[in-house]
Amino acid sequence: MTMSNLHKLHRPFNQSPWLDNLSRDLINSGKLHRYVEDGVRGITSNPTILENAIKSSSLYDEQIKRLAFEGKSTEEIYWKIIIDDIKSAADILLPVWNESNGEDGYVSLEVSPALARDAQATLEQARWIWNEVNAKNLMVKVPATDECIPVIHTLLQEGININVTLIFSLQDYQKVAKAHADTHLLGTTNPARSVASFFISRIDSEVDKRLNAIGTPQALELRAKAAIAQAYLAYDIFLDAFSKATVLEPTTPAIQRLLWASTSTKNPEYDDLLYVSNLIAPYTVNTLPEDTIAKIVDHLPEGARSLSLLDIKQALDTTEALRAVGIDFNEVGDVLTSEGVEKFQNSFKSLLEAIESKK
Repeated sequence: MTMSNLHKLHRPFNQSPWLDNLSRDLINSGKLHRYVEDGVRGITSNPTILENAIKSSSLYDEQIKRLAFEGKSTEEIYWKIIIDDIKSAADILLPVWNESNGEDGYVSLEVSPALARDAQATLEQARWIWNEVNAKNLMVKVPATDECIPVIHTLLQEGININVTLIFSLQDYQKVAKAHADTHLLGTTNPARSVASFFISRIDSEVDKRLNAIGTPQALELRAKAAIAQAYLAYDIFLDAFSKATVLEPTTPAIQRLLWASTSTKNPEYDDLLYVSNLIAPYTVNTLPEDTIAKIVDHLPEGARSLSLLDIKQALDTTEALRAVGIDFNEVGDVLTSEGVEKFQNSFKSLLEAIESKK
């Protein structure tokens, strides 16, 4: 088998590239199979991708028509569609799950974004998704809102795999890491896996906007540095929380891997792999849209290396410099969490409208 740059991320760097995209066309065309052969080790679903697939193709038309004639509501049709796709993708990735002893090979499906502030409804729907899909390589996506972090603890205790999404601050990540660590004490046998999805490029988008408004030479010099610095400090938290497990039992479910989310470069003035080549680290996942995967396959830098303790030290200096010019990371995290929940809710609403239109 030819080694692609995706394989190189996994060996020798112990980072897992996951695909941030799922559609029926990807499954039916064999493209997902090819991605897995090329080194993709997991997949997350995306409401916007599914919405576009429903609008621009006829792949879902017959199923929507049949379910509509059966009297299913728009939301019931959505769940039937997405669960069918998730099950198919889980089957394709099951060999990766088996080969990696349950470390990789996951497919993620989120609870309804409308429930992001409702702990009890999130808990009930997460349990329902877990039972309905009935695949050991499923991860249920739950947002890291104040309301839902306790739910994450409960679900992990129940043995349900969780992808904790919408993490924008170090404080929230610490809570998420603690929820996992408290349910996976060393020497116990909880099989539940989880990843903590720390969002990257949106941090730079928000902080750079503020730095431009400040406008001083010191502020402008710090553009495109906040997101990577925050990611390095998140990794420092990961090391404190899970390094013992990584040394003693490198494949144990007691390790909650950090997942870098939103890693496509939004600003065309920045390097197109800014959030790939600078975020290589052991026990991490990078979720990637298809165009970023194509760029990695084409030109992952020859000198790519894993982050170091010096990088973490420099990240501390960078965040102090950002605070000194007026960046409040707590406020940035709160703003981005609220915006993230709203964007997820709007995407989900648009998806349901697309299904309703097809009905």
